[in-house]
Amino acid sequence: MCKAVRARLRALVCRARAVRRDAGMVTSEYAMGIVAAVAFAVVLYKVVTSGAVSAELQAIVKRALDART
Repeated sequence: MCKAVRARLRALVCRARAVRRDAGMVTSEYAMGIVAAVAFAVVLYKVVTSGAVSAELQAIVKRALDART
């Protein structure tokens, strides 16, 4: 059991060191991530608010409200 605990602690220390080496994204990566997220949100908004999808969502809600239990 002692070997298992030592191995686990060694793995945690290695992970902690790896995290310190790569502290995170740089500003340009954050900017690209934000642009991608906003673009995805715009596309999703356009799809959900389109006529066909909106009508289908309304039909689903109506069927759910009219369902008999």
